Amino acid sequence: MLPVREFLSPSQVVVGCGAAERTGDLCHKRGFKKGLIVTDGTMLELGLLQRVEKSLGHNDVMFAIYSGVETEPVVEYVEEGLVAYWREGCDFVLAVGGGSALDTAKAVAAMVTNPGHIQDYKGAGKLQRKGVPLVALPTTAGTGSEVTIFTIITDAATGVKMLIASSYVMPDIAILDPLLTLSCPPAVTAATGIDALVHAIEAYVSVKAQPTSDLFALAAVELIAANLRRAWASGDDLEAREGMVLGSLYAGHAFCNSSVALVHGMSRPIGANFHVPHGVSNAALLKTVLEYSLEGSPARYARIAGAMGEAVEGCSTAEAAALAVEAVSRLMADIRIPGLAELVPDREKFMQVVPRMAHDALDSGSPANNPRQAAQEDIEQLYRLAYAG
Repeated sequence: MLPVREFLSPSQVVVGCGAAERTGDLCHKRGFKKGLIVTDGTMLELGLLQRVEKSLGHNDVMFAIYSGVETEPVVEYVEEGLVAYWREGCDFVLAVGGGSALDTAKAVAAMVTNPGHIQDYKGAGKLQRKGVPLVALPTTAGTGSEVTIFTIITDAATGVKMLIASSYVMPDIAILDPLLTLSCPPAVTAATGIDALVHAIEAYVSVKAQPTSDLFALAAVELIAANLRRAWASGDDLEAREGMVLGSLYAGHAFCNSSVALVHGMSRPIGANFHVPHGVSNAALLKTVLEYSLEGSPARYARIAGAMGEAVEGCSTAEAAALAVEAVSRLMADIRIPGLAELVPDREKFMQVVPRMAHDALDSGSPANNPRQAAQEDIEQLYRLAYAG
């Protein structure tokens, strides 16, 4: 019997080359008057806000800019953004940038209408009311944050990456313009692209997977496998960039509705302890966690291998599943994803915090969605294996 499942998405998703130029019209039609643009200094330097600003101006939508997002999102950015929102008299938030800008903007929008501090809402379903209207324009193809109910904010005081999950942080409008991703450098293209691939894979093998999320997950795997190498090698390959934008979008839809699993649970503590970017730490763990997880759902991993273009005909289910690991490994090698030991060269320090990271990974709840369950000691060993390469 098919269980009752809910599929969540922004009320409006606009995709295509030139979509950013519709921002002002979309905001005007919703009655928005003045937006706080949450972004980072690089976006300003590259001029990526110009088309958005022009579109807002042509539609009589005023705006102010908070560009203080310099690293992965932290509590300080949320607090600064909130101050800017009130000071400027805004009535909606507009995120332009990568995952850090989008996650910061989601938290700012939520805290306008919810009391206390963002730290009070760590976990699932704790926000009391929907945030102010939020429009999201990603400039990378990876996080999928523009269509999810999640935001991750690091509390620098405790070193904990706080996962905040609530439909109240879902953007109202997602605008995806491949032209905004053309300036994304190769290393970021690689890291965010693998991040999207992890989203798709984990969404598909998650114990919370559902028929609708499955469709998006497999489509995302296929698009990313077909386009990531090209987007990484030739940043101006618009066809590849379009494929990656769609792949990231579909992966976002998928994991928003079926959740992520062990890779993400293990990745967040690495980011919190060693300031490794989220997508890169996901990538560094992926092969090791895949090898561990295969036996939990071999048929699903076999279908992932097929979606990645592997020749699975005539293979047993186990053989086809193993091809998924090989395909992922080749892809990461081709786009020069660094290993965990390269990302965290202080081996002694890494090994010292392995037990705490394993505890934090379990505490996040994500490992519980993995097709093969992992206990504390299993996760500790997986960290060591991933570090050894």
